[in-house]
Amino acid sequence: MDVDITQAVLSREEVARYLRGGPGLTPDQAHERISAYLEELRTTQRYSVYRALKHPLYPILRKIARHPEFVELAQAATRSHRVVYASNHKSHIDYLVELLVLDDHGIRPPVIAAGINLFNGAMGLLNRHVTGAIPIRRDSRDPAYLATLRAYVAELVQRHDLFLYLEGGRSYSGEFKSLKTGLLQAVVQARRPDAVIVPVAIAYDLVLEDQALARQGMKRRQRRFTGEVAEMVRFAVGYESRAFVTFGQPIPLETVDPDSRRDLVTLTRHTREAIGKLYKVLPTALLAAALRPSMPRQNLVDRIDELLDALRSVNANLGVESGYQAVEQATGPLVARGVIVVEGERYRVRERHVLRYYARSLTHLLKARAGSNKTS
Repeated sequence: MDVDITQAVLSREEVARYLRGGPGLTPDQAHERISAYLEELRTTQRYSVYRALKHPLYPILRKIARHPEFVELAQAATRSHRVVYASNHKSHIDYLVELLVLDDHGIRPPVIAAGINLFNGAMGLLNRHVTGAIPIRRDSRDPAYLATLRAYVAELVQRHDLFLYLEGGRSYSGEFKSLKTGLLQAVVQARRPDAVIVPVAIAYDLVLEDQALARQGMKRRQRRFTGEVAEMVRFAVGYESRAFVTFGQPIPLETVDPDSRRDLVTLTRHTREAIGKLYKVLPTALLAAALRPSMPRQNLVDRIDELLDALRSVNANLGVESGYQAVEQATGPLVARGVIVVEGERYRVRERHVLRYYARSLTHLLKARAGSNKTS
């Protein structure tokens, strides 16, 4: 970490306050703790090496067809703004797919914020010294750490674009989770008048880790990333998917007061709504949301048509236009994945938890429709 960003972080008021001695800490102890946190956050991006990462990962990446949407919005934003991308988080593959989409279109590389569990062993060295990722202790409640992190992110915004996953980790249930405000608050505290949030949504026909995520249901403990990588390689056997990366209109930050809780809540809500509307509604999710334990094919088609009507009412980003089209496109992948079984004209559920995982990816859109009906 270069000296100027270190000094800038240490001189910010929220950090300087702890350097004078936090609760139960002498000034020396506080300085030692904050210095250790700053060393942990230190990151270096060697972009030429990072771009080459797609070659050893080609066996997995070649099975994922990248489909960018409205990428011109990101291109235009980077020409005149400091850009902070805010995305939903479905898979560990997100870090590669979304950044490769930016690279494919000549967009300058952002620094990524990632969970600290991605910084073990060789992957930790790679993330710290090549990808330029920032290790985040998502469960930390230490006020000194939180102040240091916010100050560090605020100073990074002065120097780099950022790519953030504000849900605080992958969705284990399949639902689009509420957004955390900590990193968003740090971005606003940078007080850059040219800073904007560019909302991004990523959606897959099949999520690489679907079986592991659905089986666990919720995050009970932080797992070592090396173990998760081994699991992902196992799930990659026979895996093929499309990845839709959709960019939205920039959200300006110039008028957001960093000291106003109301402004922060409003910004968080606006950002989440924008990401949610961009999320691509794919055939696998539609089939999963419509299927009951056992259904005739025509009933399934009819139920999906009803779902599509509901989703059109909230201007969802639809990947198909009819129930027939959804069933045609989703049946093969879900059968191959072992999630459903088709016997003649009858569809049966085989992996109930995995099917629910995909169905819940549409929950935020269907809730939005229910809410609009109540107020109409």
